[in-house]
Amino acid sequence: MATSGKHRTHLVWDWNGTLLDDIHAVLGATNAAFAEVDLEPLTLDQYREMYCVPIPKFYERLMGRLPTPAEWERMDDLFHRHYTEQRTACGLTEGVEELLTRWKLGGRSQSLLSMYGHEHLVPVVRGYGIERHFVRVDGRTGPSGGSKAQHMERHFEVLGEIAPESAVVIGDAVDDAVAAAHVGARAVLYTGGSHSRSSLEAAGVPVVDTLAEAVALAELMAD
Repeated sequence: MATSGKHRTHLVWDWNGTLLDDIHAVLGATNAAFAEVDLEPLTLDQYREMYCVPIPKFYERLMGRLPTPAEWERMDDLFHRHYTEQRTACGLTEGVEELLTRWKLGGRSQSLLSMYGHEHLVPVVRGYGIERHFVRVDGRTGPSGGSKAQHMERHFEVLGEIAPESAVVIGDAVDDAVAAAHVGARAVLYTGGSHSRSSLEAAGVPVVDTLAEAVALAELMAD
């Protein structure tokens, strides 16, 4: 059943580039993988301007063609190997623990939905000590490289009584806004992750520079 009022608003948080401040690890892993397949490295600004999903389309922008299935599999494996090595140096985005705690203490619910593999996501989130704040933590269970929309749909199916219309998705990628719209939720996009501000603004939803601003907007959306 859908509910209204700001005290019933549900937040759906993204992980990589949103709650986890890992954009430099992502860029480092991307460039390390590129070096193994003879692609030129990217600066952070170049990455943010070119990044898109599905990720093979991102590689198409760099290669001038879609990678073959074998190329995609190799590049995906290389990226994840390098990312796993570099992620351990990453911390949570500034203010995350306070924001999660305050939202929960206000009697409101929140969950986490990520395109990071579920079997890796859950122990990583647990390791940062914030799992207790979420009613559910869901990572990707299918092949990598796709869109978040279908995962968002399944996320709300499992959440059950929480209606998408009462939810606000907070993420760092255009795909987060697309996934929110797919299920009828609202979205706020954060500039600290994978996209440039101009790329995010093209999604037609509010864009902010801090997660505190994102939560404040989510509260206003519920009024």
